[in-house]
Amino acid sequence: MSAAGSAYGLWPLVAVNAAIFILFAFGFTRPRTRTDWRSLGAFSAFVVALFTEMYGFPLTLYLLSGWLTGLYPDLDLFGHNSGHLWSTLFDLKGDPHFSVFHLISYVLIGRGLVLLWMSWRVLHAAQRKGTLATTGPYAYVRHPQYLAFIHVLLGFLLQWPTLPTLVMFPVLVVMYVRLARAEERRACVQFGEVYVAYMADVPAFMPRLRRPGHRGRSESPR
Repeated sequence: MSAAGSAYGLWPLVAVNAAIFILFAFGFTRPRTRTDWRSLGAFSAFVVALFTEMYGFPLTLYLLSGWLTGLYPDLDLFGHNSGHLWSTLFDLKGDPHFSVFHLISYVLIGRGLVLLWMSWRVLHAAQRKGTLATTGPYAYVRHPQYLAFIHVLLGFLLQWPTLPTLVMFPVLVVMYVRLARAEERRACVQFGEVYVAYMADVPAFMPRLRRPGHRGRSESPR
């Protein structure tokens, strides 16, 4: 039980880590509408659930303890490294912080945070002018901010999978898609044919290697 005391029950770490990611997301989304707050709230719930299991109480390890100890008799369920379940399940040796899953997670989380920042800059500038955001990340996908959130969430799942977050992830993806569709309906009303043409040219979430009508760097964002 002493190992549990050192690896878990670290509630200040739960609060600090969750606050860092939530405040970062808040700073670069600046929620104003109910849709914005729903998006940030869902992301925040995922982050809190994640760090609660990472540093607070290992609910997933507790629920799976019978199965895990049957497969891996020497597994220290109360050790922090045991929470890196992908490394355990795939029998990866060495420090799990440097496993292929963890390294990919760093890329996804970093890419998501950068994409969120870049998207916010373009969207904020467009909102101040009352125009449609079509440059930067918006030149390649219509909803880069939601795509950024999905990148971060997927990165966390590769880094530290838990039963609650595994359940929450597909629910959040569906929610983001529905929020995106609702935003598109409002944009069609506000911008009319301009937004309809933008929708025809730019995919919602999966960027094309080359956009139709794209003529190279001369059309890159200002």
